[in-house]
Amino acid sequence: MTRPRIAKSDPDLSVRSILERLSTMARPDIVEYNSRVGLGEAKSLGIPTPQLKKLSAEIRKTVHDRHALALDLWSTGGYDARAIAFMIDDPRRVTEDQMETWVRDFDNWGTVDGTCCYLFCRTPFAYQKAFEWAERQPEFEKRAAFSLMAYLAVHDKKAANETLAEFLPVIERHSDDDRNFVKKAVNWALRQIGKRNITLNQLAIETARRIQSQGSRSARWIAADALRELESPAVKTRLAAKEDRKRTHA
Repeated sequence: MTRPRIAKSDPDLSVRSILERLSTMARPDIVEYNSRVGLGEAKSLGIPTPQLKKLSAEIRKTVHDRHALALDLWSTGGYDARAIAFMIDDPRRVTEDQMETWVRDFDNWGTVDGTCCYLFCRTPFAYQKAFEWAERQPEFEKRAAFSLMAYLAVHDKKAANETLAEFLPVIERHSDDDRNFVKKAVNWALRQIGKRNITLNQLAIETARRIQSQGSRSARWIAADALRELESPAVKTRLAAKEDRKRTHA
C-alpha cells in the first residue's frame, strides 16, 4: 500500500495528509484493548505508540512550522492526531493560553500523560501549572497536575531537591481524592519524587506515612502502594549506588 506523503508547505494539506496516513495505520484490535484500560471514550484508531513516534519524527524533519501544525492537529479532536500534536510541538513556543485550552480538552488519561510527558513538562510554565491544576475539580485536569509532577521528577535533571519537595504537601493534601485517575496520578507523583535520590526518598516516605494516617480509602491505597516501592531493597540499593557515583565524580 502506498502511504500518503507528508506535505511540506500548506498546513491544512499537512493535516489532511497526516490524517490520511493515520487512517492507514488503524488497529481495531488495539481499539478494543484501549476500551479495557480506560480509554474507551477516546477517539482512537488504535495505533501503537512506537508507530506514532516514528511518524512524529518524520513530521519533525519535514514540516517547517511544527507549532502551527500541532495546534491544527489538536483541534481535530482525534486521540492519535493529538498524540502527534504533543510529540511534534515546540515547548519553547507553548503559551499559558495554549496549556489552558488543551487541559480543558483532556478527556482521557492517555492524552493527559502523553501531553505532560512529551510537551508540558518541558515548558517554562510546568511547575506553575502543576500547582494550579492540582486545585482543579475536573478529573483529567487534576490528573494533569500530578502527571506533571511525576514527569518533572524524572525529566528535570537540574531541579533542586527543595523544588521537587514543594510538591509533597500538595500530594498529601489531595490524597483523599478517590477518583481512579486522580488517586493513581497522586500515587505516581509521590513514587517518582521518592525515587529521585536518597534525600527525596526519605521525604516521600515521611509524606506517605502521614497520608496513611488520614484513614480514607484512597489515602490508604496511595500510601501502601508508594511505601511498597519506596522502601523496597531494589529502590534503596539503586539510590545508594547513585549517591556513591555522585560522590565519586564530585
